[in-house]
Amino acid sequence: MMVGVNKQFVGTGEFTLEFGDFEVHITVPADHIVASTGTLQNPNAVLTDEQQDRLEQAQDSDTPVFIVTPQEAMANEQEGTDETVTWIFEAENVRDFAWASSRKYIWDALGHQQEGAAYPVVMAMSFYPSEAEPLWSQYSTHAVAHTMDVYSDFSFDYPYPTAISVNGWENGGMEYPMITFNGYRPVEDEETGERTYSRRTKYGLISVIIHEVGHIYFPMTVNSDERQWTWMDEGLNTFLQFMAEREWEDDYPSRRGDPANITNYMLSQNQVPIMTNSESVLQLGNNAYGKPATALTILRETVMGRELFDFAFKEYSERWMFKRPTPSDLFRTLEDASAVDLDWFWRGWFYTTDHVDIALSDIREYSISTQDPEIEFPIQRQEEAEEPVSLTQIRNAVLPKRVEEFPELEDLYNENDEFTVSNVDRNEYTSFREGLEDWELELLDQSIADGLMVYFLDFENIGGLVMPLPIRLEYANGESEDIMLPAEIWRRSPHQVTRLFLSDQAIVAVELDPLFQIADTDRNNNRIPQQIQRSRIELYRSNNPTRDLMADLLVELEQAETGEEADAGNDVPLQSTGE
Repeated sequence: MMVGVNKQFVGTGEFTLEFGDFEVHITVPADHIVASTGTLQNPNAVLTDEQQDRLEQAQDSDTPVFIVTPQEAMANEQEGTDETVTWIFEAENVRDFAWASSRKYIWDALGHQQEGAAYPVVMAMSFYPSEAEPLWSQYSTHAVAHTMDVYSDFSFDYPYPTAISVNGWENGGMEYPMITFNGYRPVEDEETGERTYSRRTKYGLISVIIHEVGHIYFPMTVNSDERQWTWMDEGLNTFLQFMAEREWEDDYPSRRGDPANITNYMLSQNQVPIMTNSESVLQLGNNAYGKPATALTILRETVMGRELFDFAFKEYSERWMFKRPTPSDLFRTLEDASAVDLDWFWRGWFYTTDHVDIALSDIREYSISTQDPEIEFPIQRQEEAEEPVSLTQIRNAVLPKRVEEFPELEDLYNENDEFTVSNVDRNEYTSFREGLEDWELELLDQSIADGLMVYFLDFENIGGLVMPLPIRLEYANGESEDIMLPAEIWRRSPHQVTRLFLSDQAIVAVELDPLFQIADTDRNNNRIPQQIQRSRIELYRSNNPTRDLMADLLVELEQAETGEEADAGNDVPLQSTGE
């Protein structure tokens, strides 16, 4: 095997390793439980007969089965021993090896079924102390299995025999082949001793497990180089995490993936392109996690469509299993599998810091003129009468007029305005219709009969990032219509374009991006007629110390994740739920 030269680890870019096989012997106190990369080779030597039976039972169970019960874990914790045992694990085709050992571990498991795969049953397992209860036994192993359900649909069957979540981190997580270390625990009430958990803790745990187990797919299997391109595993994984959260429950409090959540970052000054080396990224969480995840969401929902994107992404995932893809391999594979030219998308989203700000700058309405003076002149007379009156006209109206003093100065032009139809006008109209081809005459008469309206919509690209244009047309009859203008509309004029619409119904309003799908950073210029933007403002800081503490905590956690004031190597996909 030829091994490439890797960049050094200096604080941000985490893994870049080759695949290998391991046989590891781990000697620990006899009352310890060991969780590890690989498959346990000597269960007879380290587990009781009852625990082995439970492990076999868990393979066919839809719900977690305790392999080591809370009562057994409590006994292990209290008794202590001077004896030791050796746990033996083997792992094939993995980039690394990690393990954990404790006498405090509760252990539960269930069998994730994937028919036709290299491993038809994958053991989804969790290891955690009693301090993690009642949260972990309810959610951890389910989150592990759910991750494999969703990620396998989008990419490939889970490629290893085990997938493990260990409670071994404070509030974040870290991934290794087959084993992940995840944070979040309940809080114990000092008076009652009862452990409870907040909404944020619950969803933080589920999300961090999804994220870290997801890393076993990217980059532990699709072996991208995070030291060079953090986003290739963090961004792709965050995108799939967003998909898995959507399939966990309705209204899941996802933090990253939805286009509306990335707009503030895309307007910020201290950012660099996604395609920046890991050590030079200024805002790691937004740059490597949020923005690429949002880009893939937009590709799936708006640019390519779900069916085509899902096919192309699965092709990339399967094509590059156990290989070393670069960004160009991802870009080429998605284009190759979908037959869609996405050069403009990669350039804007991944190689620049342009943002999306597209303005609906003007709309003009035209009805079809009959050119018949008997019809058009009265319309023109009415339009002129409805024109606004200027201040000068109002003040001049009371001035004496010469024709009033000398009526003999009036003639037929005073008696008939400019919109009075003459024989010359009638003859010109007759000549006009006689000069039309039959099909032209039929088209004109049919358009007039249908009440056809012509609209010109002007769009201005203020932010620099070209995007498709989702448009909602609202009609006078109360109906509405959604139209998608492809990004190719900008190809000959990337700064300003005009689009013509024909309609047999009068348009009363037009809105750009009504479903918040293109990450537009300024929605004040997205609608005609413009609407007042309403929100709320607090005149005084809250007196609720818990609320203020939570706000400060979220800031600290964000800094920990992005590496601004903490160890950026800690993989921490946190949730902000507003609690």
